[in-house]
Amino acid sequence: MAVFNLNINGTKQQVDVDPKTPVLWVLREHLNLTGTKYGCGVAACGACTIHLDGTAVRSCQLPVVAIGSKAVTTIEGLSENGDHRLQKAWLEHDVPQCGYCQGGQVMSAAALLKSKPSPTDEDIDAAMSGNICRCGTYVRIKAAIKTAAKL
Repeated sequence: MAVFNLNINGTKQQVDVDPKTPVLWVLREHLNLTGTKYGCGVAACGACTIHLDGTAVRSCQLPVVAIGSKAVTTIEGLSENGDHRLQKAWLEHDVPQCGYCQGGQVMSAAALLKSKPSPTDEDIDAAMSGNICRCGTYVRIKAAIKTAAKL
């Protein structure tokens, strides 16, 4: 076990965990931030997507020791009031069905819009290709990203 001082959603958090513990489990089990979901455990589905210094990463395979002083943002930290432009666009386009993958979808889309404020269809496809939606709302996800880009 080791003590880690983490910057999670702009707040300093301290956890005492095994250094190999995936960030996903630190967030969910130690910090009660359950918006980041476990999907596959092998970084293939995108349900566990968070931002590490603004870059979308899969938290299920990222050991806590690898974070260092980098800032972690979860879906809970994207917007204090749930009014991020992507969250608004998601609702406008009725994207969520079961909702399980949506935190990861939104976090991937947010990283895309940060790096490419006016993404093309190809940019969206490339950025979102690692996120699986079992409900198949891909057309609405793309429409919501385009709407958010205009906001």
